[in-house]
Amino acid sequence: MIEVKNLHRHFGGFRAVDGATLEIETGSITGLVGPNGAGKTTLFNVVAGVLPPTSGQVLMAGEDITGLPPHTLFHKGLLRTFQIAHEFSSMSCRENLMMVPGGQTGETLWNTWFGRKRIADDERALRAKADEVLEFLTIEHLADHKAGQVSGGQKKLLELGRTMMVDARIVFLDEVGAGVNRTLLNTIGDAILRLNKERGYTFCMIEHDMDFIGRLCDPVIVMAEGKVLSKGTIDEIKADERVIEAYLGTGLKNKDAVS
Repeated sequence: MIEVKNLHRHFGGFRAVDGATLEIETGSITGLVGPNGAGKTTLFNVVAGVLPPTSGQVLMAGEDITGLPPHTLFHKGLLRTFQIAHEFSSMSCRENLMMVPGGQTGETLWNTWFGRKRIADDERALRAKADEVLEFLTIEHLADHKAGQVSGGQKKLLELGRTMMVDARIVFLDEVGAGVNRTLLNTIGDAILRLNKERGYTFCMIEHDMDFIGRLCDPVIVMAEGKVLSKGTIDEIKADERVIEAYLGTGLKNKDAVS
């Protein structure tokens, strides 16, 4: 689905991403882990069009998407969520979902004058779709709650729900578990697995919770100092001395600390 080839992103003399090369297979849930400052979020931002690369190439299903802006990638089915949820706080959870699809009938001035029936029909369809998504995520009881007033974990579920309002092909999840209690984290994990298995979503996720990564992800890619350090199953990653040294600065004798 995604190929990243010799990708660089520099900020002055600082090389946040320094020649990273990796692949994300179609239909996989790929984990991206590494110590703080490894370049994971910068890599996400470059792939998702938030930042232009200094050099290198990004391919999606063989198509060169290097440097394309987020709205163009959105229409190609590449979406991302953020570590801090970006909800419209004064709108309801349902309304937050209904805003996602582009090209809605009511967005043109002509239709607001002469296409009111079409607008009403589209609104009903969008509302039904949003309610279906909320039910899928088991937060239908929050449909009419202001999005700014729900918990952090529920906001993360709402962000995941936004990806379900369009035909997403690959979703980049940036620390979806950060600040989320264990019960809601399990709910989020269940939703990701169902979207992967039932609807064919491909995921790539940054996460520091190794238990969560181990439950969902195969393979797991490790970054350190802007480069890809290792790739394998969670057990292979935990046993890799290079990974242990990147996290702890020590040798194999402390490998249990990674788990």
